[in-house]
Amino acid sequence: MDLQLPEVVSDLLTAQKNYDSDAYAGCFSETALVIDEEKEYKGKKAIKDWIEDANQQFKIAMEPTKYSGTGSTGILTAVVSGDFDGSPVALDYHLEITDNKITRLEITLSNT
Repeated sequence: MDLQLPEVVSDLLTAQKNYDSDAYAGCFSETALVIDEEKEYKGKKAIKDWIEDANQQFKIAMEPTKYSGTGSTGILTAVVSGDFDGSPVALDYHLEITDNKITRLEITLSNT
């Protein structure tokens, strides 16, 4: 599926596909906030540690299925699979983007 994605979202998906936690964290602003499973990760180092740990534990693969949004906010829906209970699962990535950097990301179960 060919989705029209903001550059930083495309970069994030590439970093995830390559399990590159440095590149993944590089998609975020210095003061970015990630909320996943009701836990908060603030700043690039915490985000890098979070995604590195998640990838080592669960071997996450993301298949984006939909993107909707304006310039500064968007929702990426992706089917996420890996070594975890309930895999695969559809998740919504609620994004806030400023100057081609993600400033906030909240991951929730998709309603679709």
